[in-house]
Amino acid sequence: MAPHQVPLSHRLKLATLRASFVLGGRLAPRRTADRAARLFATPFSSSRARARAAAPDPQMRRETLTVGRHAIATYMWGDPASQPYVLMVHGWSSFGLRYQPWVAHLRALGYAVVSFDQPGHGLSEGRYCTLPEFADTVRAVGRHYGEAALAVGHSLGGAALVLAQDEHWRAQRIVLVAPAVDVDAAASRYFRFVRLGEHLRRPFYDWLVARTGVPVEQLQMHRRVVALGQPGLIVHDLDDRDVPWGEGECYARHWRGARLLTTEGLGHHRILDAPQTIAAALAFARGKAVGERVVATPNLPLGLA
Repeated sequence: MAPHQVPLSHRLKLATLRASFVLGGRLAPRRTADRAARLFATPFSSSRARARAAAPDPQMRRETLTVGRHAIATYMWGDPASQPYVLMVHGWSSFGLRYQPWVAHLRALGYAVVSFDQPGHGLSEGRYCTLPEFADTVRAVGRHYGEAALAVGHSLGGAALVLAQDEHWRAQRIVLVAPAVDVDAAASRYFRFVRLGEHLRRPFYDWLVARTGVPVEQLQMHRRVVALGQPGLIVHDLDDRDVPWGEGECYARHWRGARLLTTEGLGHHRILDAPQTIAAALAFARGKAVGERVVATPNLPLGLA
């Protein structure tokens, strides 16, 4: 949406927020950093509104799982106990039923499908959510339904899907659509957007670490994917203004079993249910080679893993 298309009330709220962060960063830096971190970890209310407005599907069953302190809404098509299943992981301020355009295609291939709402999103409980909590929820939902034949993650959900892979749960194949590469990059975009002073970065991170117990440095995906042994497909658009294409390329460069499919003109959101994205994922699920290999060299950003 172009700046002139944003409602005046939204622009005024953003201007007020930016001014308060600029002033607060000088007068009360710690309190301002905490406030900014809480806002950073608060999903948009549109996530809940869109989940409630989603069209009902008579083929879908809903369950509620308890993950940590929260009730998590899950959605199922088919029977993941008796069929190979696909786990779908939504992105920031999205919701599990965002993947409905994928369901019929996956069911036609014989897969059951499972999606869910992250804490603070859709119909799930919670107020705040961070990348480690995203990953913990992916792992908990995955362990409940068993090893996934395929897992698909969009945006922050892609990073969470990578973090969730461990000895307790894994997906046999992984598709990442417009994946975010780490918290530091996302925080940098947020700092620029809300005009937060760089001197607040460390106390900002302190709030996140106090909540999750996970240092930000451990949330760099290019250091995580080197341990992944399963095949992967990264689909990313050159015109993505939310998560730059280079972040998807970073995954493909450091993940030896991955390939990169680059699109144009789809941006960050339309790419998720674009026909070419779904078709590529289905071909990948059938074992076909999709996209290109990306070779790491010391001359590229971040160098060799």
